[in-house]
Amino acid sequence: MKCPFCGADDTQVVDSRLNEEGNSIRRRRRCQVCDKRFTTYETAELHLPQVVKQNGNREEFKREKLRLSFTRALHKRPVPTEYVDKALDRIVQKVLGLGVREVPARLLGETVMQELKQMDQVAYIRFASVYRSFSDVDDFHNAIRDLDN
Repeated sequence: MKCPFCGADDTQVVDSRLNEEGNSIRRRRRCQVCDKRFTTYETAELHLPQVVKQNGNREEFKREKLRLSFTRALHKRPVPTEYVDKALDRIVQKVLGLGVREVPARLLGETVMQELKQMDQVAYIRFASVYRSFSDVDDFHNAIRDLDN
């Protein structure tokens, strides 16, 4: 690992620790040339599948785009951020577990709805109304009836 201060190739690992989740390693390093210390993080590089939109277009899987969906649905709702993070982790694990190169956007949307249904019913209805393009009050009644069942 190159030193970010002097660019030397000769750095030594002083300390290594696993993070709390166990999915990355934090390493303290010391440059043998300039004697400065710095931290690096080592994580597994995962290749998430492409998302296939309904119109056939393909785009890169973006965790932040999913987060934005949760954020919009949960706006001003009493749901801790850690719940959203855990839901995102479950969705990513599910997608990785499929072992495919492409995943339909519809599957992601349905998975987000399942997570929101367990997290907050108001957020679920908000997301469903946009995702399923509710056209009138009856659509809302049906969605709420489904929640009651």
